Amino acid sequence: MTWTWRYQNELGQPVELTDIDGIGEVHQSQSDAETWLGEHWRELFDAGVTEVSLIEDERVEYVMALTAAE
Repeated sequence: MTWTWRYQNELGQPVELTDIDGIGEVHQSQSDAETWLGEHWRELFDAGVTEVSLIEDERVEYVMALTAAE
């Protein structure tokens, strides 16, 4: 099994990202993928990502909104 992230903006459109360390990385476990997101969510948010989907192989595991902490 492999785990990847899909990134969307507030309109649900894909956000293309290239300048964030590890973007597009294929993770070997859900835990690894979630740890990576925890370390990079603010960079993603600042780049216009407001929602992420965790993908296991071709299946969507879950969708989560990104919001800035107050």
